[in-house]
Amino acid sequence: MQSLLLFTGIILFFVVALTISNRLQRKKGNTTEREATPPSIDLGGSGCCGAHEICERDSLIAAFVEKPEYFDDEELDRYAHRDSANYAAGEVDEFRDIFYSVLDEEKPRWVRSLQMRDISLPDQLKDEVLMFVNELRAQKMHAC
Repeated sequence: MQSLLLFTGIILFFVVALTISNRLQRKKGNTTEREATPPSIDLGGSGCCGAHEICERDSLIAAFVEKPEYFDDEELDRYAHRDSANYAAGEVDEFRDIFYSVLDEEKPRWVRSLQMRDISLPDQLKDEVLMFVNELRAQKMHAC
């Protein structure tokens, strides 16, 4: 019975000591509390890098309210609801031509516009687009 009381007392001592130490560290400002937010791309053109909770929330809300933006690509609407693996070479080239005619800073918004219009990127083009968007994301994250 005494060993149980001694063990409980030791545990209680360490819990109290840890709590006091933690409070002292916070008062001194030696601890940092970080919020984990996943990186994302600003697809709305607002200049936000997407690394902040407010930007994320606004971007998610906008996705339900916004109408798709067109980039002189209305002809792509005929590909709505098509599987990304079912594009012919000429159709892939049509997507590629439009992708490379859009300004670099507008490319993520173009991809978002396709998603909002339920137009799948051809599988043959996804690697190119993903590589470009990841590079743009890295540049924006450095700017934050």
